[in-house]
Amino acid sequence: MTKQVKKKSTITKNNAQSRQSSNTTQMNGSLKDSTTLALKQYFKILNGHIPCDLYKLVIKEVELPLIKTVMEHAKQNQTQAAAILGINRSTLRKKLKAFDLIK
Repeated sequence: MTKQVKKKSTITKNNAQSRQSSNTTQMNGSLKDSTTLALKQYFKILNGHIPCDLYKLVIKEVELPLIKTVMEHAKQNQTQAAAILGINRSTLRKKLKAFDLIK
């Protein structure tokens, strides 16, 4: 094996270990830690560009999977899901309609 091939193999292995470590943090860390990591990666991807409406973007990205997952956990029981989320059932219904999760 040549030095160049060995070096490339080591870099690929290190990148895979880095990704695995990152995924483990997201899986085992707190929501706060996962959010921080995701935002740091987002800013890195922006490469110095300034984002607009970041708050709205984050809420939009997080709200749908949050509601879907809670609804699954509550076995589609809207009253229970609303209680878990800490919102009124009518607010939950509005959000479910807005995301086309109910008719």
